[in-house]
Amino acid sequence: MKISIVGTGYVGLVTGTCFAETGVDVVCVDIDEKKIENLKKGIIPIYEPGLEEMVQRNAGKNKLFFTTSIKESLKDSDVIFIAVGTPPDEDGSADLQYVLGVAGEVGQYMDHYMVVVTKSTVPVGTAEKVRKAVKDAQEKRGVNIPYDVASNPEFLKEGNAIEDFLRPDRIVVGVDSEEAEKVMTRLYKPFILNNHPLLFMDITSAELTKYAANSMLATKISFMNDISNLCDIVGADVTMVRKGIGSDSRIGNKFIYAGAGYGGSCFPKDVKALIKTSFEKGHPLSILQAVEDVNDRQKEVLVKKIMKHFKGEIKGLTFAMWGLSFKPNTDDMREAPSIVIIQKLIEAGAKVKVYDPVAMHECQRKIGDIVTYAKDANEALIDVDGLILVTEWNEFRIPNYKVLEKLMKQKNVFDGRNIYEPKEMKENGFVYYGIGRPEIN
Repeated sequence: MKISIVGTGYVGLVTGTCFAETGVDVVCVDIDEKKIENLKKGIIPIYEPGLEEMVQRNAGKNKLFFTTSIKESLKDSDVIFIAVGTPPDEDGSADLQYVLGVAGEVGQYMDHYMVVVTKSTVPVGTAEKVRKAVKDAQEKRGVNIPYDVASNPEFLKEGNAIEDFLRPDRIVVGVDSEEAEKVMTRLYKPFILNNHPLLFMDITSAELTKYAANSMLATKISFMNDISNLCDIVGADVTMVRKGIGSDSRIGNKFIYAGAGYGGSCFPKDVKALIKTSFEKGHPLSILQAVEDVNDRQKEVLVKKIMKHFKGEIKGLTFAMWGLSFKPNTDDMREAPSIVIIQKLIEAGAKVKVYDPVAMHECQRKIGDIVTYAKDANEALIDVDGLILVTEWNEFRIPNYKVLEKLMKQKNVFDGRNIYEPKEMKENGFVYYGIGRPEIN
C-alpha cells in the first residue's frame, strides 16, 4: 500500500514516518526545498524523541521518501493525507488556504481513485470544501475521476508522538462511503491487530471530535489554574486539592496540574477555532471562552508574584529562566508562557538569562537577543535575583541547593510548575513561590 503525506511539519512527518514503520510505502511532500533536502539526508526540522532515528531507518529501507512534487507523490497512491498548517486568522478562525490549495493540486494531478484525507486540524465543514476544491480542479481539466474525502484527526502529544501514533488510545476516521472505509481499514490494519480501537463515524463528527477533545483537556487545565488562584487567596495548597479530586475515577488525575498556563501548537489554536465556530453557528460556547480568558491571565501569574515580592520594582534586577518550550521533550514555543513572562519582565526593566535543553535556537528565532542565552542551567544562575522555573524538564527537578546558593545573588525561586517542595526550599534558605501553594517564608 502506498500513501502520500502533504506537509512535513509535526503532524505530517510523524504520521508519514510511523506509517512507514508499519510497512506502508510513504512519500512525504513539502514546498520547502531546503527542508526536503535535509530530510533526504536524515536531518529533521523538529525535536521529537526517537523521530530522527525512525526517519533515517525507514528512508534507508526505501519505505519513506521525500519530494517537493505533489504530482510525483500521487503516482500509485491509495491515500493522500493533507497535513499542512491551519494557522489562526486574526479572528481566531482556522486559515484553510493551505489545505484547500493542496486539495486543488490533488484534483489537478490525480489520475486514479484515491481517498483524500484531512489530517490537519480543521473546523466542521472543511471536508466539503476539500471535496469541492478537488472537483473544481477536475472540471477545469475536463475529467471526472472518482475519489472520496475522509477526516482522520490526529491526537498526538508533543514529546510522546511516536508512542501515541503507534499505540493510540483510539483512531478516529470520518467517512461517507463504504469504499473509503474499506481503504482506511486496510491502512490501519496493523493497529486493529494490536487491539487499538478504530472508530468510524460521519465526517462532521470526526472533525468536531478533535476540537472537542483538545478543548476538554484545555478546560481541565484552566479550571485547575483558576482553583490554584483561589488557593493563593484562601491559603489552601492546590497540590493537595489535586490529589483529593484526582482520586475520583470520574475526574481522574490527568491534566489537573496547576501551572503557568498552557501553550503549544494545538490547545490555544483549537480553543480559539472552536469558539469562533460556535459563535458563527449562533451558539457561543461561554465555558470555552472562559477557558481561554483564564489561560491568558495565568501566563502572567508568575510575573505578578515576582512584582509582589520585589514591591513592584524590578528595574535593574536579573532573573534566570529554566525552560522555554511550552512543555518538556519538545522545542515548540508556540504560545509558550515563557514568552509572555520574558516580555513582561523586560518591559519592567529587568534582565533575563535563559536556558532550555532543546529550545534555545527556537527562542533565538522567536525573540532574538532581548535575553541572554546561557550554555547550561548553572550558568543561567550566576548573580541573578531570582530563578523562574517555567518548563518541568527532568534535569531541573532535583536542584543542587549548594550550587544555587553559591551562584545566585538572591535566593528567590518562582516555580511555575510546582515541582519543588516549599518546606525543602525553606530549609535550604530559599524564598519560594509556587502556583496555588501557601508561602513558607
